Amino acid sequence: MKRREFMTLIGGAAAAWPLGVSAQQAAIPVIGFLLAGSAASLERNLKAFREGMQQLDYAEGSNIHFEYRFAEGYLDRLPNLAVELVRLKPDIIVSAPISAHLAAKHATSTIPIVMATGADPVGYGLVMSLSHPGGNVTGLANFAEMLASKQIDLLRELIPHLSRLAVLVNVTNPLHVRQLGETKAAAAAAGIGLVPVEIQGPDELASAFGGLTPARVEALAVPPDTVLFTLRKRIAELAAGAHLPAIYGFREHVEDGGLISYGDDLRDSYRRAAFYVDKILKGAKPADLPIEQPTKIELVINIKTAKALGIAVPPPLLARADEVIE
Repeated sequence: MKRREFMTLIGGAAAAWPLGVSAQQAAIPVIGFLLAGSAASLERNLKAFREGMQQLDYAEGSNIHFEYRFAEGYLDRLPNLAVELVRLKPDIIVSAPISAHLAAKHATSTIPIVMATGADPVGYGLVMSLSHPGGNVTGLANFAEMLASKQIDLLRELIPHLSRLAVLVNVTNPLHVRQLGETKAAAAAAGIGLVPVEIQGPDELASAFGGLTPARVEALAVPPDTVLFTLRKRIAELAAGAHLPAIYGFREHVEDGGLISYGDDLRDSYRRAAFYVDKILKGAKPADLPIEQPTKIELVINIKTAKALGIAVPPPLLARADEVIE
């Protein structure tokens, strides 16, 4: 081979090499995350998702890439974050909770959206039905707003004399309007006075608790919400400082010092979301993938917190608990 031909061949190969690498990188699927909470508050849930992906033979940085966008508990940030994420053209968007689903759906009607968890997707117009979503949205829904009656029953087992209950309401969360109606109905049926305590964001939490003492409430309900979930350690501290028993929708609140929770397992939902991502990457259409609902509702009790509040948890309630944190 002549020297000129050899140098031309080497030069051509060198020019082609970056293109080959770029093409290989471009072939790696990109999963975008649109999440209303913070990275720290969702660490355990995202770990469960990654574990689910690993079970399906995906390795981050090798054959899958993740792009995260966190609203840090400020729900008004979600629309812009959704637009930013869509511009990256991910193969799939994983979102949570309902506010993030709505923002993602508004930003794209073509990129598949997998709900990791969230409220009634039919009622909020995200899908046509649970069995046949019919669009670009599928995944898991928890219908947590329907658990208010059972949560009040559990509080009455702990506090038989309960007559006045406060409920935190994040007015920026569209779910809370519906959930407040459910809670009001459940409280009225139990003969309990309900005191809604409204907040519009993380900065108003301390002042909200400051108003509970004058309201003479005996317990607190903390419904499912990204802002409240993100601030769960602070809420547990404030509830303890006010000597106020509180019930929550997610076990993470109890793991971080809350008294009692009744709701679905978020980590399991995030782990299941990985299976939806896998199916879509392999060619399934979101429109044809039925939406899953939780198969198990967990009761978790923190005995240490109960003792600090001077509450003796009834043995029958302890026996029914899925987990008791000492």
